[in-house]
Amino acid sequence: MDIRYYNYKGTLIISQEPYDFPEIPESSAAIIAGRIYALTKMDPVKSRKSFCVTSPSMLFLKEERLELILENKEHELLPQWLNNAINERRVTSLNTNYPGWEQFPKETPILSKKIVSLAGMGDVGGILCSGLRLLGAGSISKIKIYDRDPKKIRRWELECNSILPSEDNIGYPEVTGTSEEDIFNCDLFAFCVSVGVPAIGKEDVDVRLAQLKGNTAVVSHYAKLARARGFKGQFAVVSDPVDMLCKAALVESNKDENGILDFKGLAPEQIKGYGLGVMYARAAYYSRDLKIYDDFLREGRAFGPHGQGLIIANGIENYDEEASAYLTKKASESNLEVRSAGFKPYIAPALSSGSLSLLSSIKGNWHFSSNFLGGVYLGCRNRSLEAGIEIETYSMPDALYKNIRDTYNYLNNYYENLEV
Repeated sequence: MDIRYYNYKGTLIISQEPYDFPEIPESSAAIIAGRIYALTKMDPVKSRKSFCVTSPSMLFLKEERLELILENKEHELLPQWLNNAINERRVTSLNTNYPGWEQFPKETPILSKKIVSLAGMGDVGGILCSGLRLLGAGSISKIKIYDRDPKKIRRWELECNSILPSEDNIGYPEVTGTSEEDIFNCDLFAFCVSVGVPAIGKEDVDVRLAQLKGNTAVVSHYAKLARARGFKGQFAVVSDPVDMLCKAALVESNKDENGILDFKGLAPEQIKGYGLGVMYARAAYYSRDLKIYDDFLREGRAFGPHGQGLIIANGIENYDEEASAYLTKKASESNLEVRSAGFKPYIAPALSSGSLSLLSSIKGNWHFSSNFLGGVYLGCRNRSLEAGIEIETYSMPDALYKNIRDTYNYLNNYYENLEV
């Protein structure tokens, strides 16, 4: 593989095309190699601005496709020091077709405490905030909450700050009300607003998609606000329908004042959807019916959206189509079972998809969330590293991959007809 090496202010840049940086020999590159940026050119409509390179085949992609979730066993001939850097997750792919790509991604230590902002302090926002207060010591320094109803802000500020044990009570993040103008002064913004949630007894419609129109208008407002504030943190979507709202936020944040896409807003990888965590957790619950609970906790995986198109796999190496279909059906319909009992199903989503998954993301741990891949926000297992997002890759059975591909195509077709 022909590679050019550049030294830009002490940072190693590699590419297969010429750039206006001081070029250096490979022997010198090996000496300064720390964090490495691999430059590529891809269509910004269908590709991320940056991501963590996890195999030599990902170094200089021409396009992003679903196949990136598959384990690539082809080995490119690379210098050993560069192979080591990839294995150590020190290489970031950087798409030079994005404006401002020369401003390399901000390096934020994974283990540093973060400021989290929540918008929407209804049922989900309140429970999510409670979870972050309980579990966020050591990872979160402050939780800023906002709602259009100031009474909700005051309620959850009082309630959450009163969650405290009598021992080992140091480090619990403070919960404080904030204004909409200040809400993007943070490291992670979580969108928890829900508009038009169907009442109990109105299960004749797709409960998640029923919220699309109202929530799209609100998430678009916050996406534009994030652009105006020059927000560089993570934009987390928790509200339904998670995956569609992620795409709406991306599109709206990247439009100029004339409504033309200019790709100067949020990068695709800045936006993540948090709805898949609870689907995995629900599948784990129902795996007891099949007497495979312990196996599922070790091997089970979830793919796709929080809703239609969900795929639960009992495992990858020991994939069983019948067991996986059962778990997929039960996880998909679990919210309706809660509704049939007379309650809105928001507690498990707020904690499993919200608090727990957000904390895993902050810590750089593996979790389930939706990430941009080839123009589609697809739910999968991933983790956030200093070099970028790493999506878990698999050597999977053809039957499972076909199901994931069908979901991917369904989402892609939906997005192409999505009006925002």
